[in-house]
Amino acid sequence: MSSAQVGLLGGTFDPIHLGHLIIAEEVRTRLGLDWMIFVPAGLPPHKLAQAVTQPHHRLEMVRLAIADNPHFALSRVDIDRLGPSYTVDTVRLFLDGWGAHTELYFLMGADSLIELPTWRQPDRLMRLCRIVAVGRPGYRVNLAELDRLLPGAANLIHIMDMPTLDISSTDIRRRVQEGRTIRYLVPAPVERYIVEHRLYL
Repeated sequence: MSSAQVGLLGGTFDPIHLGHLIIAEEVRTRLGLDWMIFVPAGLPPHKLAQAVTQPHHRLEMVRLAIADNPHFALSRVDIDRLGPSYTVDTVRLFLDGWGAHTELYFLMGADSLIELPTWRQPDRLMRLCRIVAVGRPGYRVNLAELDRLLPGAANLIHIMDMPTLDISSTDIRRRVQEGRTIRYLVPAPVERYIVEHRLYL
């Protein structure tokens, strides 16, 4: 069986925005990946004290956002399982389901990479998949420091420079609350969904 190269992009996606889509497509094409799978978190461990939009809304917004790209797909794996969504467990589930012939690439922003040493079993995660970190405005990764905290990280993590947009889900939610436009920050179907379901008000 030929090997498959699959990218995983996890996140709360509350809501998904154009920055997520640009990163996903840029990494997919530059690395020649067969698929880019979007994995909305069910219960994000780092947001246990925050209010997060109900999973069915976040799932539907992702579905609407990626519908026109045949290389994008949506996974419910983190939504459907109980408890916090730890990345190392998510990656293990994908590998168990798809087999050893699948090569996984896990995407994260530079802001998340800085916090990687605090994640659950980061050493195991780095050996289960290839981690691809993409730049984010305002964040600079010190690979030497990361390698000191996680020996071997410098050789196992690929940092990819690319054009990035300074768009955040937090800002989009705030703009909706303030009655400001979010046009061109999210795909048009996502904007319509937010308005129709009165999200973030």
